[in-house]
Amino acid sequence: MRNNVFLRTATDETEISSARYNLIIGACLVWGFVINYLIVTGIDPRVLQSTNTIVFLLAYFGLCFAGIWLFNHSTKPLYSFIGYNLVVIPFGFCLNLIISAYDPYIVSNAIQLTGGVTLIMMILGTLYPQFFSSIIKSISVILLITIIVEVIMVLFMRKSSAIIDWIIALCFCGYIGYDWGRANRIPKTTDNAIDSAAAIYMDIINLFVRILRIMGRRRR
Repeated sequence: MRNNVFLRTATDETEISSARYNLIIGACLVWGFVINYLIVTGIDPRVLQSTNTIVFLLAYFGLCFAGIWLFNHSTKPLYSFIGYNLVVIPFGFCLNLIISAYDPYIVSNAIQLTGGVTLIMMILGTLYPQFFSSIIKSISVILLITIIVEVIMVLFMRKSSAIIDWIIALCFCGYIGYDWGRANRIPKTTDNAIDSAAAIYMDIINLFVRILRIMGRRRR
């Protein structure tokens, strides 16, 4: 579920300062995390667990793809923000189900670790954008193969592997550095800031889920 916002090399929109651009990205990320927090703390996971699985998955993927399409194709900040929220909300529902299976202490530590790793990867993405650009194709191939292997293991062996969690976590570390570096190379407009935040948000959430699973395994 990647998007091509980072292919925008020119714009007819008014560009903003780097400080404002990065502030909007940060504000959008915080907004997404706050919405996720409200969903996780405000909805009983048993309500979601009682929902028909097919209905839940159709709603999840339907909202996600609609949101990605909207912020990817729109050059209007309002429409892009709506698209971003259409991604944030179903992600929040999934996080609700995932987090309910873990001890709050582990969840808290996973959040802190994810925040620290994200900050480091953003710094590296700013300092070494060409490095991340040079490895992103390899990362994408590794991620795709690993996910396929994981799906096969879950379907036929009814289990997953800690190694898979580590590989996917490392891949999303690379994506954060890559997407952050690219976000600061495209035209600095409000719409591009929102679109970039959406892409980085998905990287961070996927990284958090894998870190949570890794830490959960270590406590068992």
